[in-house]
Amino acid sequence: MAVRVIEVAEFDLVVFGASGDLAHRKLLPALYHRDADGQMPDNARIIASARRDYSDDDYRDYARKALKEHVSDLDDAHLEKFLKRIRYVKIDIGTGEGFEDLKTVLEEREDVIRAFYLAVGPDLFGTICENLGKIAVVNTHSRVVMEKPIGKDGASAKALNATVGAVFNEDQIFRIDHYLGKETVQNLMALRFANALFEPLWNAAHIDHVQITVAESLGTGGRAGYYDTAGALRDMVQNHILQLLCLVAMEPPESMNADSVRDEKLKVLKALAPIGEHNADKLTVRGQYRAGASAGGAVPGYLEELGNDQSGTETFVALKAEIANWRWAGVPFYLRTGKRLAQRVSEIVVQFRPIPHSIFDEEAGAITANRLIIRLQPDEGVQMKVMIKDPGPGGMRLRQVPLDMSFAEAFKVRNPDAYERLIMDVIRGNQTLFMRRDEVDAAWAWIDPIQAAWAASKETPKGYTAGTWGPSASIALVERDGRTWAEDELV
Repeated sequence: MAVRVIEVAEFDLVVFGASGDLAHRKLLPALYHRDADGQMPDNARIIASARRDYSDDDYRDYARKALKEHVSDLDDAHLEKFLKRIRYVKIDIGTGEGFEDLKTVLEEREDVIRAFYLAVGPDLFGTICENLGKIAVVNTHSRVVMEKPIGKDGASAKALNATVGAVFNEDQIFRIDHYLGKETVQNLMALRFANALFEPLWNAAHIDHVQITVAESLGTGGRAGYYDTAGALRDMVQNHILQLLCLVAMEPPESMNADSVRDEKLKVLKALAPIGEHNADKLTVRGQYRAGASAGGAVPGYLEELGNDQSGTETFVALKAEIANWRWAGVPFYLRTGKRLAQRVSEIVVQFRPIPHSIFDEEAGAITANRLIIRLQPDEGVQMKVMIKDPGPGGMRLRQVPLDMSFAEAFKVRNPDAYERLIMDVIRGNQTLFMRRDEVDAAWAWIDPIQAAWAASKETPKGYTAGTWGPSASIALVERDGRTWAEDELV
């Protein structure tokens, strides 16, 4: 199947933190693929910035190595063409040295889109934006991209947004969540709003519960020091998981206009039933992995990776969330995320209610309720579990089978990485898949009381063995409602 590629306008993309892990693994490969597919105009430029003392050619060598490591279908001829787009400007963000050099490069071209990608720690976002304001390179064609986390709580998020907002207008600020760029996540909206099949059933009358799992098999590794200041609730739930919940639960927007979609997501966040000191012990579980086995070998526990014998930071969270509106009243949303779990997988499972009455006799077998499974990673696809008759003679025997759609098999094309879509949306100025400021505020308004309740309880996270599905308390969280985690799907 041919893929239609629409070229974007001329642009200069400035990547701060261009020698970091994000640029190395994600941004450079994404930009290469968009160029290889013919989406970039001939004179688009990538301006890399970091503290290293590189020349243009030095950074091109760095980029060449990164692309050879992370792009499987690399074309050598096109690689050299792509590398010619790259310029390098040495900037020390702390001292401000080098920003005038950036201004000189940018002012070589006035009437093009200027996008500033902040692929650095969030503590530097405000400083970079203030310096961009000082050198007067922000114009009506400018955008800024901020990676999560946006703050560490509601107060710090408001302060950061105020600092960035003093330089960029809200319609120029792109708060990126790469999960929203995944094809499967966007297909969730297509499934709901482009088909007559699902939307009439998408409510409490027909759906029993929803599970959202974002599981990682790796530990914190070299990020343990940073991770200990964040934890799973801030690192994953406040952004990735709540955004997925919003797309599952939101009302149909008026259109795919950015604000129409984000207005509906905001309503979901505001409708989340509060969790705080009065109920956090019943509705939340925190865990921290201990030494165990993963990928066929022994792995250390979190404290060993941290190099400390004590930490109250959670590496696993499970929550039971409820949405206080007519569509979802009484439907629990079970959310969980963690590191060093049994496998790396991200899935949304929509569990429908059982049929109200069976016309089949006992010999036909048990009837299992329908289940919609939307897999985000590692193998993106959509699966619907339905009941059918087992083929062959001998009477009516029922069996549950999957109606399975794998993107790789259905479309026979390379599945683009989320960053490819999102970077091009930044250039287009399309904010549909990016978080608005009031969304960030509403998410923190729900998360902060949970964090406060945990701090007040002084209970330490429950231990779980690396390579398992988390602490046993997370199983109890679901099973005391007569339900179970859909781990039979996680294979």
